[in-house]
Amino acid sequence: MTSITASYVGGPTVHLRYAGQAFLTDPTFDPPGEYPGTGTTLRKLVGPAVPLAELGPVDVVLLSHDQHADNLDHAGRSLLASVPTVLSTPDAAARIPGVRGLVPWEQATVGAVTVTAVPARHGPEGAEPLSGVVTGFVLRADGWPTVYVSGDNASLDVVDAIARRVPDIEVAVLFVGGANVGRFGAEPLTLDAARASAAADLLPGARIVPVHHTDWAHFVDPLAAVEERFTVHGRRDRLVVLERGRPTEL
Repeated sequence: MTSITASYVGGPTVHLRYAGQAFLTDPTFDPPGEYPGTGTTLRKLVGPAVPLAELGPVDVVLLSHDQHADNLDHAGRSLLASVPTVLSTPDAAARIPGVRGLVPWEQATVGAVTVTAVPARHGPEGAEPLSGVVTGFVLRADGWPTVYVSGDNASLDVVDAIARRVPDIEVAVLFVGGANVGRFGAEPLTLDAARASAAADLLPGARIVPVHHTDWAHFVDPLAAVEERFTVHGRRDRLVVLERGRPTEL
């Protein structure tokens, strides 16, 4: 089995070298700043650990959704036009030229890699009219670990459905942080620490790589909360915490 190399840029942005392709999740490369939106302003606290100019080639962008700046900021949006393959939701494809939209369980082939879009829910049940449609991804290639990238998903039912359909997930990149802008009361927009720990139970064969946990003001559970929860429940050894800007073999 061949190792994956992951470089953590910050926020939801990870550069993955996998089966001869360079994948980038939800590109965010702006410096700290504010992003006014409908009903709320998002505030970025930390800039990218790897500047866009130093990132290296990107063959595929895995974009969970395009409607929120903490998943696609100005610099990230500018990057998309130079990337050969950008996979996202059909809604994103309708808004951004060159994006290929996938519905849940639809597949795309990139080199030796099969990318499958999988469900995600950005908040509680029925969140879509306010949060919009989002997607996750599963990567498969012969001789390589199966990788799940959750995108901005808050639902354990969704993780359970994916785990049942794809039981051989070996690496799970989970968007955590318990993001909350007050839209759904106490219900988070992404996995909080408790839900991330429960997701690990649903993915018993997977190493868990937490991202999207610290760099924005609307995160309720920072990385330390995730680490504490995994430690208390005896699964800290399954948690792979990426050091910002340092390539790490998974």
